[in-house]
Amino acid sequence: MLAVFAHPDDESLLAGGVLAQHHAAGARTAVVTATWSPDSRRAPELADALAVLGAGAPRLLGYNDARNAEAAPGRPRLVDAPLDEVIGRLVAQIRDFRPDIVVTHDALGQLTGHPDHVRTHQIALLAVEAAGLARLHPEAGPPWQPAALYAATHPESGVGLLRSLLEGVGKKVLAVPDSYVTTSVDVTPWADVKWRAILAHRGEVARVRPLPGILARLPEDDRAQIISSEHFTLLSPGPTKVAPDRLTV
Repeated sequence: MLAVFAHPDDESLLAGGVLAQHHAAGARTAVVTATWSPDSRRAPELADALAVLGAGAPRLLGYNDARNAEAAPGRPRLVDAPLDEVIGRLVAQIRDFRPDIVVTHDALGQLTGHPDHVRTHQIALLAVEAAGLARLHPEAGPPWQPAALYAATHPESGVGLLRSLLEGVGKKVLAVPDSYVTTSVDVTPWADVKWRAILAHRGEVARVRPLPGILARLPEDDRAQIISSEHFTLLSPGPTKVAPDRLTV
C-alpha cells in the first residue's frame, strides 16, 4: 500500500488505521508527502509518525504549501508547479515502490477543501494511470500499474463530532454523499497505533486549529469515536467487486 497525501499528518489522520492494519498483516507500506521539504521542521515528525505506522522512511516531494511558505522556502507551491513535472515525480515513486493499492485524498480536498489536498488528488489520479504506461515518463523507471486506487473520504453521515469541532475553529466542512463511499474500515484494533502516529506530529498537536491539536484536547471517548473508522471510495483502476469493509485488490 502506498499512501499519497499533501501534508505531514494527513497520512496518520486519514489512513493511519489502514496503514497500521496492512503493516500488521505483513504488507509493505509507504507514504509519499507532496509538500514540505526534507530539511523542514515537520520532516522529523513525519519520520517518527511513519516509524510508528511501520511505513518506512518519508518520501517527500518537497513542494511548498499553498498556505505556509516555510514548508519549502525557494520551492514552488504544489498548486503552482508544472502538472507534468509533479506527475512524473509521483510516477517515479509508484514505479519504485510497486504498490498494489494507492490511497490519496478525495476530490473535495478532505473536509476543509485545502487546495493542496485537491491538487494531490488530481495528481494521484493522473500518476496512477501514467505509471502503467511505458511511453509516459520513461525516465521514471519500468512501468507499474497499481491494481486499485482509493480516495480517503468522509461521508455526510459519518462527520459526526468533527463538524462542530472544525466549524468551532473557523473551518468549513465538506463531506460526500454516503453513496459515494464504497468501503468503511473499522480500525479500532489499530486506533492506539494511529493515535501515537498522530501525536508524533508534535507541532500540529500543540496548535489550536489543526486537527491533531483539536483531537488532543478531546475526551478519550470522543477522540476514539472519531479516529476508529476510516472511509474510502474506490476509484479506477480497481477490482470488479468491492469489499465493503476493507481495502483490497
